[in-house]
Amino acid sequence: MLEIHELHVKYGVIPALHGISLSVKEGEMVSLIGANGAGKSTTLRAISGIVRPTEGYITLCGQEITSMGAHKIAGLGVAHVPEGRGVFPNLTVMENLSLGAYLRKNKLEIAEDAEWVFEVFPRIYERKKQLAGTLSGGELQMLAIARAMMARPRLLLLDEPSMGLSPILVEEVFRMVCELNHDRGVTILLVEQNARMALTVSDRAYVMETGEIVASGVSQELMQRDEIRRAYLGA
Repeated sequence: MLEIHELHVKYGVIPALHGISLSVKEGEMVSLIGANGAGKSTTLRAISGIVRPTEGYITLCGQEITSMGAHKIAGLGVAHVPEGRGVFPNLTVMENLSLGAYLRKNKLEIAEDAEWVFEVFPRIYERKKQLAGTLSGGELQMLAIARAMMARPRLLLLDEPSMGLSPILVEEVFRMVCELNHDRGVTILLVEQNARMALTVSDRAYVMETGEIVASGVSQELMQRDEIRRAYLGA
């Protein structure tokens, strides 16, 4: 589904990505792990069109999207849940969800998806009339993912979904993420600081350091590598 080839990104004159290549197959959950500043979030921003690469290319289902605007990439079925969630605090939960479906026209399908989202995220249903700014951190994360799902994405980009959450909420959020992948068939590219959790839930993974991919493979196999365990798993 997604192919990235020799991608370079700069912020001004400062290089952020140094020719990375990766792929995500349809129906997979693939994780990017690495320390802060490794280039994980930049990779997601490049895919969704928020930043423009200086070299290399990105294709989605065979179509090159490297130079497309973010709105056009979203229209192709890419939904990005950024670090920090990015919900609108002065809008209600329901209004935030409606914004997730702003590119869609079929009202019946939108209503059906809202019902499905409420089944997956029952806490969101309980708070659908509340302002998003009144929600807890875990509820905000659920709302951000739910809003992205209202776009019926082919590819979901998740940036640090566990950030700032308690261990119990981390488990709950990732249970829901796995449900989206396994039951709904959503293809997911996951950026996550919690390397153990990321490797546990994903099919494959890439390890990034200072803008480069230094290791990749089946997630369960990477968890067994001594250098990965020492660097990222505290073992």
